[in-house]
Amino acid sequence: MTAPHSPRSEARSTITVAESADGTLTYRVALPPEALPPVRPRDLDAAWQRARAAAIAERWGKLRLFRFLREDGGTTDLALTDPDAACWAEAANLVAPLASAYGMSLCLRLLALVSLLAVDGGEPRRWTAPYVTLRRDGADIAPVLLNAAAQATLTPDAQFDPERLRTRLATQTLLGAPA
Repeated sequence: MTAPHSPRSEARSTITVAESADGTLTYRVALPPEALPPVRPRDLDAAWQRARAAAIAERWGKLRLFRFLREDGGTTDLALTDPDAACWAEAANLVAPLASAYGMSLCLRLLALVSLLAVDGGEPRRWTAPYVTLRRDGADIAPVLLNAAAQATLTPDAQFDPERLRTRLATQTLLGAPA
């Protein structure tokens, strides 16, 4: 008789992690970014808040390398060698371990949200302005944008498709999701 399949054993078989002598963490993920699950908006907000606090305190995380395996045998590689990106990944890891598909999805969504909001000069993209309040110590994100980012499918390069996200936001706003 075989043991039932558990989420914990699935996480171990989906993602393996190795640490090099210099402390760099390498994640081998048996899924492409677009196959990772949605996350809870409250977890994305918690990761956002932890990342902001860590950045202010200049607590940079470890360098991380990701290799996502595609069904066709190809790979998608992502290297978080920038101190800010390492900080954001560490914050996500504190909310949900990156060695799980959920934690990996949370991390990639946090990074994709930062990428979506960041443009030249540090100002958010014009269409995101109603959903972001800039402050000296960072930015606050409206719940409707957090909800959309938590649920939207990632692209093969671990980003959000801006047009699809805008459509999701418009739909949520029409349905009366909290702003």
